[in-house]
This record gives sequence, structure tokens and C-alpha cells, in this order.
Amino acid sequence: MTKASVVRWEERRAATGARPGTEWSPAVLCPSGPVSYPDASGSYPRAGSVTQPPSLAAPRTAHDPFPLYRTLRTTHPLHLDKPFGALLLSRYVDVRTALADPRLVAPPPGRTFAHLEADTHAAQRALLAPALQGRALATLKASVERTAYVLARRLTRRHEADLVEEFCHWLPAVAVVRALGLPYEGTAHVAALCRAGLTHLGGAPDALDAFLRPQIARRRAHPTSDLLGALCAARADGRPLSDDTVCGLAATFLGAGGDATGRALAALLANLLDHPEQLALVRARPELADAAWAESLRRDPAAHVVLRRALAPVPVSGGTIPAGATVACLVGAAGRDAARFADPDRYDLFRAAPGQLAHGTGRHRCPGVQLARLTADAGLRALLAALPSMAWAPGFRPAYEGLLTRSPAALHVRLR
Repeated sequence: MTKASVVRWEERRAATGARPGTEWSPAVLCPSGPVSYPDASGSYPRAGSVTQPPSLAAPRTAHDPFPLYRTLRTTHPLHLDKPFGALLLSRYVDVRTALADPRLVAPPPGRTFAHLEADTHAAQRALLAPALQGRALATLKASVERTAYVLARRLTRRHEADLVEEFCHWLPAVAVVRALGLPYEGTAHVAALCRAGLTHLGGAPDALDAFLRPQIARRRAHPTSDLLGALCAARADGRPLSDDTVCGLAATFLGAGGDATGRALAALLANLLDHPEQLALVRARPELADAAWAESLRRDPAAHVVLRRALAPVPVSGGTIPAGATVACLVGAAGRDAARFADPDRYDLFRAAPGQLAHGTGRHRCPGVQLARLTADAGLRALLAALPSMAWAPGFRPAYEGLLTRSPAALHVRLR
């Protein structure tokens, strides 16, 4: 079980208000309802005639979570996973409800966009809008398209390439660097920080703080028209935003448009390369790119597990989430719920309603949705134009990695 696979125990205690140093227990996590304990092998004992499902924390789950997802949706829609340390929600209707319910908030640690207080959340969220409208949006779009074109053209003389390493990691990082007005030479550093664990919730690690603080100080002294400058100039309740808040909002944007978009773009390319006839359709009809993107987000979202903390009891189809519980919303399971989607494992860019879970819903709707879609569209169009013969390299099959976040580790393609 990797460090990124689960939230640290102390963070889980903090999420429920437990005192530091106290033992974690099912009573703290889920004060009501029966609890099943795994045996030494990590398997659950039988409860009556029904075998309890394995844990998200089991090593085999990260390799292939979909059998567990099917079991959870069918027989355990609200399941206490003690090894993982959370109640699991797996059905589409429950996950969608939970992601939009104001009684379920993002747990600690760190300054995150989701931690903003309810009464100022909408106002703070609106601060990100200037970078995604009018002249600022046109400038950003042109920059992303130019970067996508350059990255794609660099591959045209090659016979094979790994699109994850040589395209998907770089295009989203450049997009958010341009939007925030950060130094272009810092793109590699920003890309590394994004891959180190930033998400659309915008937790700001110390390394990112250290990178952003001098940029914020410069904009305090000499205002600029980029997004970071707009955040530095913004006022809430008549007062300028604190440096902490500006860092948190910038981290949100970096997380939304950086690593998460890179992972989602890799999944989109994998899905289309797996379905050459649909890839050909998008090549012939570029207006289908948005539909291809939405369907890929449903089938293979970058964030498979989104954590929440219950401030009050919340009823769901499998029972009631108790106040204080940590909840894992299994977006990866909800997107393949047969009760919501016909033939849910199939990739179909003509699917009528692929749902809207990958970027959150309600008050936790990811602020980088538009930037992510713009980046994916520009990237896909650039690759299709520059590499008309792009297909899987002989013998290659993409392998998805990760639990909380999941995407192809590599995309080896033949370019000629």
C-alpha cells in the first residue's frame, strides 16, 4: 500500500474531531451500524450467507478495482472499509448526491478550495472566473493551442513515442502556468509539483508555497493582469485576500488544470486509441471532441476516490452516513453503474448522457473544468492534425495505475 493510496491516520482522526493520539476505531469513523473486521489475510469473514467485500487498501484493488466496485454497488452500497478508514459509496445516485451535499465537506489537511467557508465560498470561487472569460480566455486558449501544436509537431519525425511522458505531462502544466502568469521557465517545476499530489481540491504543499510566495509579493508591489495578479488584487469583505488564501486558490487551479488534466487526457487518448473507428470519427468531425472527452471522464476519471467528511447525518440508498464519518465517494465505481448507464464498461462517444462526476458537483464543482476541457480539446486536435497515422505501438497495451487517482502509466504509440 503506497503513501498515496490512503489518507494518513492522523488526518482521518482530525477529519472526525478525534483528539491527537487517540486510537482510530469504527465507533469514531461510523458510530452506528455493524462493523466487519478482516482476518489476517485481509479477507472479511462471512456475515450470514453474504461474504464481505475486500478493502480498497488491499494491494490487488489498485491493480484492478472494478470487480470490487461491482460487488459494492450490488450488495454493499454503504460499506465500512476499516482498513482504508472510510465509508464507501459506490452507486451513481449516492456519489452524485454526496458530492453535491453541503453536509459533506473535504477533510483536512491543508488549505484547500473546498475548505473555504460556506458564506464566502461562491465569492471566492468567482475570483477564478476572470482567467476564463473574455480577452483573458482568448489569450489563454491561443497559448494552449500554440503549446499543443509545438509539442505535437516535435513528434512528427519520430517513429514511436510515449504520449504520457512527452505530451500529457506537459501540455496541462503549460496551460496553468500561462493562466497564472508564472515564469515559463518554472513549467518543469510546476509539472513536478502537480504530479507530486495536487488535486482539484488544491492542497498547497510547502514546495508550492515557496514557489508562489515571491510571485505573490511581486504582484502586491507591481499589479499584473494575469490570474495570480487578479487574486492578489481581489478583496473579500473589503480586505485583500491573505497570501495563504491566494496560495490555496492558485493551488486549486494548478491541481485542476495540471496533474488531473494530464491524467484525464491520457485516459482520453487511450480510449480513442483502443477504438480506432471512434478515433477516425473524431479526426473527421472535430466537433465530437467534447463528447469523446465527457465519455472518457465517465468511464475512466482521473480521480477514482474523492474523500468527504460528514458534518451531519446524510441519508443514502444503503442507509445513513453518520455525522463525523469519513466518506470515500467512489467516482470510478459510480461512472460504471449499470443502473445509470447502459453497457457501462463500453466506451461510446455517442452516449447520450455520460454524467458529470469527474470534476465534482454542487458547491465542490471543480473550478478548472473549463480549462481542462480547453486543454484536452487543443491537445487532441493538435495530435490528430500532426500525427494522422497514430496508433498503438506493436504489442503495447496501456496499464492503468493508482487508487485515489488512476490513469495510464504510459501510452506507447506508433507515429508512422
